[in-house]
Amino acid sequence: MALMKTRITFADSDEGEQSKQKLKQMVASSLYNTTATYSANSSLYPDNLMPFIDKHMNYLISHPLLDPVKYIANIKLMTKLR
Repeated sequence: MALMKTRITFADSDEGEQSKQKLKQMVASSLYNTTATYSANSSLYPDNLMPFIDKHMNYLISHPLLDPVKYIANIKLMTKLR
């Protein structure tokens, strides 16, 4: 039986590290649109821009039932430059 991800442990797990590495590869590649997005949290993001990796890691952490492999595959499809 699969274990549910928790908010605290996902980012530190192997699955979380692999997800972060895949997102970093996307940012390094010119094939994907990985620009930062607006964030209203000025204390955490002084320039009001949330980095691509932070945005998607936060989403994966806050949705523990989501399969990270499928999520990142969908993100790749949605952000692919054509």
